[in-house]
Amino acid sequence: MGLSRRTLLKAVPVAALPALAACDADRPGAAPDRGPAPSPTGAPTRPLGLRFPERFGWGAATSAYQVEGAAKEDGRGQSIWDTFSREPGRVRGGDTGDVAADHYHRYRQDLDLMKSLGLTSYRFSISWPRIQPDGRGTPNVRGLDFYKRLVDGLHERGIAPMATLFHWDLPQALQDRGGWEQRDSAGWFADYAEIVFRALGDRVPVWLTLNEPKTVVNVGYRYGVHAPGKRDFSAAMVAAHHLLLAHGRAVQAYRASGAKQRIGPALNLAPVYPADDTAGRDAPGVRTADGFENRLYLDPVLKGTYPADLEIDPLREVVRDGDLKVISSPIDLLAVQYYNPVFVGPGGESVTKLPTSIAEWQQIYPEGLYDVLTRVRRDYGDLPITITENGMPSEDELAGDRVADPGRITFLRDHLRQAHRAIADGVRLESYHVWSLLDNFEWAEGYAQRWGIVYVDYETQRRVPKDSARWYSDVIRRNAL
Repeated sequence: MGLSRRTLLKAVPVAALPALAACDADRPGAAPDRGPAPSPTGAPTRPLGLRFPERFGWGAATSAYQVEGAAKEDGRGQSIWDTFSREPGRVRGGDTGDVAADHYHRYRQDLDLMKSLGLTSYRFSISWPRIQPDGRGTPNVRGLDFYKRLVDGLHERGIAPMATLFHWDLPQALQDRGGWEQRDSAGWFADYAEIVFRALGDRVPVWLTLNEPKTVVNVGYRYGVHAPGKRDFSAAMVAAHHLLLAHGRAVQAYRASGAKQRIGPALNLAPVYPADDTAGRDAPGVRTADGFENRLYLDPVLKGTYPADLEIDPLREVVRDGDLKVISSPIDLLAVQYYNPVFVGPGGESVTKLPTSIAEWQQIYPEGLYDVLTRVRRDYGDLPITITENGMPSEDELAGDRVADPGRITFLRDHLRQAHRAIADGVRLESYHVWSLLDNFEWAEGYAQRWGIVYVDYETQRRVPKDSARWYSDVIRRNAL
């Protein structure tokens, strides 16, 4: 598809993209220590003996459009992904999320599956068009009732709900009014958030405002590979500001609701390194890439400023007095999503230096997770962190009642090892959520990539835990690698 949901392929200059610099990393070109190889059953040959803190949260993540289906049921309105996926050539195979993993109808089965795996946390998203079919006005009671049932079901099984308000499925009616390019979008989002807080606020321990605003900005507005499919740098930067303003307005609405739980954004961060191992972190393009990838989002949320070294006129032209104070409304925790590093060549281009998953943009570098987590602590303070997405796709095949995915087990083990290392070095990491619980609709890739630890047969909707799910369940049971 050219560009991915997480980042952009190597043909696109990194200086033009968002990226997080791991300022103390001088070893990314070295081969990572993979530890013990998986056995034929997919389990590592021996435990690593690394225990996690008591009460550490073990979870998995999904998003509404990717798993729910029921696109036209119970009053749900149309989202920009319903529109986008029907435009010829937008999604691989012409796939849509109309049915997806049918979680809307099978959520009880999925909750039982979560319990059987030992999950203590489930990170999901709420479909805005299911709550407000036109994006504004009176809420759809049937939509709210679904999420009430879901949250109640989680509590009944001893699983903590973690709800995301926006995971990319903007109501199409709001896109028709200008979408995130329209300043009013921040107010629309705050009104929607207030409705959800009133219905569920005291039942959800952790709320996440936005999922990966960077991906919406770059892949949806700048390069047109995701909905709404625009290719306009100025529009992308305007959307970036309004997304962040929406985040701040939602945090304020949460405080005003009187809820006593916690709230923060979910940001996808990627350490940026010079491709030349002899170059330093200030090599040409590296700091610019870091600015667009991470500081463009981290700085306003956590410092109340935009990066001074980024001269982005379209963005600065829409910033009004008081906006940054709203955007930097105090949060309770930061959700971090990590998939891959970025290497910057001498011309500012992205360079592939490491092995990739079948998603060719995803260079596999577990040590980057440590660099991301420790960089946040060093540069932005000692705030609580949850990892809300981390995973990889693989070419999984069902053989009877088993799906062998040893590569995913190695990936997860190596990244959890780096998460443990960050905890040992003082990072206040509270929980980890694998992406994803279920195979699902993978945006522009349709159903061509399987990211789940649970296999979904899309013809029958049968669920089969993969070897990685059984391995992960054992990690949870032992609270250790």
